[in-house]
Amino acid sequence: MSANPQAPASRPPLPPFDEASAKQKVRMAENGWNSRNPEAVSMAYTPDSIWRNRAEFLQGRPAIVEFLTRKWQRELEYRLIKELWAYTDNRIAVRFAYEWRDDSGQWYRAYGNENWEFDENGLMQHRIASINDLPIKEEDRLFHWPQGTRPDDHPGLSELGL
Repeated sequence: MSANPQAPASRPPLPPFDEASAKQKVRMAENGWNSRNPEAVSMAYTPDSIWRNRAEFLQGRPAIVEFLTRKWQRELEYRLIKELWAYTDNRIAVRFAYEWRDDSGQWYRAYGNENWEFDENGLMQHRIASINDLPIKEEDRLFHWPQGTRPDDHPGLSELGL
């Protein structure tokens, strides 16, 4: 697959990661996903990036855009928090939770883990995600910021006890 001419040549921070750069990469990913902009999010991945998301396997930016478009049409009022779990060289492991509701008004909190592998330009070339959904009551929601980027003063997963 040929590279997208509009894709960034690199996406700092670049590997090898230290704790600060790994945390920065995690927050950048969280912010991107909270934008719910499939095209913009796809640019953080290599043109031929390989994904496993739950039981779905995909490859390449067009498949990522299609997947995310479908996801955010179904998962309404989506809000995500990611937290660094571990890092080394060009790999980062995260844990995350996100809240969303379906079109009937049922709220969910999804819990998961991701393993990421980056190329030398800081683009993610491999993403493996394992996710479980838990139905919750609206009054049990914990993520209440306006849709978009999580405010810096909003608690993370550990502070929320998740």
